[in-house]
Formats: sequence, structure tokens, C-alpha cells
Amino acid sequence: METQRKVIHCDCDCFYAAIEERDHPELKNKPLAVGGSAVRRGVLTTCNYEARAFGIHSAMPTAQAYRLCPDLVVMPVQMQKYRDASAIIKQIFKRFTEIIQPLSLDEAFLDVSDTTLHHGSATLIAREIKRLVLKEVGITISAGVAPNKFLAKIASDWEKPDGLTVITPDDVDSFVANLPVNKIFGVGKVTAKKMSRMNIETCADLQAYDKLWLIDNFGTFGARLHDLCRGIDNREVSNSGARKSYSSERTYNHDLVDAEECVDALGVIYEDLETGIAPHLEKYTIKKVFVKLKFNDFTQTTAEKSTASLTLEVAQDLLEIALSRKELPVRLIGLGVGFMPPEQNQLPMFEEQDKYASPSID
Repeated sequence: METQRKVIHCDCDCFYAAIEERDHPELKNKPLAVGGSAVRRGVLTTCNYEARAFGIHSAMPTAQAYRLCPDLVVMPVQMQKYRDASAIIKQIFKRFTEIIQPLSLDEAFLDVSDTTLHHGSATLIAREIKRLVLKEVGITISAGVAPNKFLAKIASDWEKPDGLTVITPDDVDSFVANLPVNKIFGVGKVTAKKMSRMNIETCADLQAYDKLWLIDNFGTFGARLHDLCRGIDNREVSNSGARKSYSSERTYNHDLVDAEECVDALGVIYEDLETGIAPHLEKYTIKKVFVKLKFNDFTQTTAEKSTASLTLEVAQDLLEIALSRKELPVRLIGLGVGFMPPEQNQLPMFEEQDKYASPSID
């Protein structure tokens, strides 16, 4: 009989802000954000829940955040401090399993299916991880426990901050039946509006349609929708699979209306990407850098360059090229790298050349 998979998704609460609050106890319970200076048209990377109560959010221009909350405290980004905290958290994870799939500095999937610690209970393991992170790192972490990655990720966000939500195999059907469709990864605002026009609001509504109908109406994503609305996700927690690329992107609540705003926003994304790819550069070599934009008419375009290194200058050049294709406000910016397979790392690099993708419709 196949072992029931037990997946934990761990997600630190307001990670950068939480670290700053830990190191500056006088800021506790005050609106706090981490990001760039308002004087230099900086952008926030994250903020705590007290700041969110004022409508402040990540990727918001710092100057705008101050207008919403004049008492907001904005701390500068200190990536090394966050990397150090992340390394401690990863070591805590390793006390329970070696099957860990990091998604970012502050987020990871753990497969504890074969773990005998704490009587093999994923719930008890998650509770212990939360206790250890609080004790050894000084911040809270939310966790979701479920039979698969899709449900575990949703569960970790269910009772934030400092939450622990468990979805047992027996709970899956009732849980997904009431789940809003916009909780499904990949269902953005456009798809959610389309579903709403069809009177599809919950996963139970989606379950009324067969796979062929979903594919006809939502393309290849329809097949995935068919499974996810039923709580089915057979993806493994992978810590060894070859990576083809790594990217970071942000969708903005308010469109970015000029190139200067986009450049500022790109700087924040660049820092996230630089941090995210660092652990992978021991194994992989960069072969290209790409920038993706989605405009406010929901068309998108990608510009990319064959290169062996990620630099802010390359990213900014690609952003300029992508912006030149349409004179429209921008609602999403993505920045990423493509990796060369490990077995090809010894091959000589070709002369760098630019390659630009054509615009496409979302």
C-alpha cells in the first residue's frame, strides 16, 4: 500500500520586517516596513501587519506609503542578515527531513511522509518547527499541513500570522468544495473575472465541469484546473531536480505609469532574484537573463539576453527594450535567469547576443 504523502509548507510571517522587529524591539506593534528611501524614489519590499492596516503593501513606492501612514518606520534592506536567518531556519528543517524544496529565503515545502519523529505526525512536526524558529531565530512562521503541495501552501496562508492549519485526507473534499477559485495558483484577476461571468466562484462550481470543457474554455490550464479544484496534486517535493530557470515577479495593485517607476520597482525584484539564485550558482551556470512585462491591457512581452552573468545594468537594459514596445502602464514586472544544464557547464560559452521575444496575450 502506498504511503500517504505528508507535506508541510512553511512561510515566515513578514520575514524582512520580522527580522528588523526582532533586532529593534522598540518597533514592536508599530507600523514598520523594509525598503528604499522615499528621497530616492524607493519601493517597499515588505511590511508588517500594523502597516498593512493602513493599506500599505510590498512594491508600494515609499513616498506613497508615508502619505498613507506618516508614522511609518522604514528600515533599509539588509540582505546578509536575512540570509543568515534563512540559513538557521533551513537547518531547523533538516532536523526533521532531508526532502526540502526551498521557494525563497523565507518559504519552503517539506516532505515528512517517512519521518518517524514525533510519532510520524506531520502536525506535531510542524508545531515543533514553529517553536524552534521562534526560539532560535526570534520570529514567527506559519505552517500548512496537507496531503499535497497545493493544499499545504493554501493552508499555510489560512491563519496568518503565526498560524498552523491542517488539512487531513478526510478533510480534502469539504475543504476544496468551499475554496474560492482565486485561491488556485494560476487563477489571476483576468481568469477569475472570466469564471465569475460563468457563475464559477468556488472549486465546487468548477467540479461541475469535465476536463474537456475546462480545456476548451481555459486552454491547457484547464487540465490542471480539473485536478486542483478536486484537491489533486501529484507533484513531489523536490530537492534534486534540475532547474531550467529561476525568476521573481511582482504584480502591482496600482499600475506603474512611467519608466522611472519601473526602474525603481525592478531594483527590488533584482535583489530578490539575486538572493534566490545564490544557492543555485554552485551547481548551475547562468546562460540568459530575461525581463517580462505585463501591461494594463493584459498583453505581455519578454526581452532576454544570452549572458553568463546577472547584473542590474543588463536587467535595466532589457527593461528599457520591453518598455519601448508599448506606451502603456505596467501591472507586472518579472526578472529571471535561465540556467545551463549541469552537464553542459564545461562547454565553451558562445559570444553574447541579444534575443527578443515578441509580445503575447495573457
